[in-house]
Amino acid sequence: SLMLAKAKEEWDQELVDKQAEKERYLSERITPLHTSGLSLSQLQDLCRELHAKVEIVDEERYDIEAKCNHNTREIKDLKLKVLDLRGKFKRPPLRRVRVSADAMLRALLGSKHKVSMDLRANLKSVKKEDTEKERPVEVGDWRKNVEAMSGMEGRKKMFDAAKSPTGQ
Repeated sequence: SLMLAKAKEEWDQELVDKQAEKERYLSERITPLHTSGLSLSQLQDLCRELHAKVEIVDEERYDIEAKCNHNTREIKDLKLKVLDLRGKFKRPPLRRVRVSADAMLRALLGSKHKVSMDLRANLKSVKKEDTEKERPVEVGDWRKNVEAMSGMEGRKKMFDAAKSPTGQ
């Protein structure tokens, strides 16, 4: 937090310095216009003079902008030439491709690949156990079961039934 406070102070000071420099530069370059007490012909001469100065500044701005654009184009061309000379190009992002083991071996070994790699053939076979055989299903009237288990007595019976098989 101390570093942030110090950075903010320096930033604020920098902004104040820039504003003061701008005001100083403008006060040197721009003289205040005194148009009061001038006749119509003098005002017209002043306007012509200001227009001439604006045209000169505008031409300079256009020339500088053209030079700047030319330089940026030249920099881009030189960067491309440097990349061409190095032979280093930006690699495109590669996508993941799912390839089976057989296809991968064929790609690596070519036509020499004769052995089929069936990964599932080496797995153990496991028999599914019938869970229904382990747990006998009581077939009866479901309405009686619902009536017997309703209320607090039914909850007590369920609690006692759950306790008894564990050996308590």
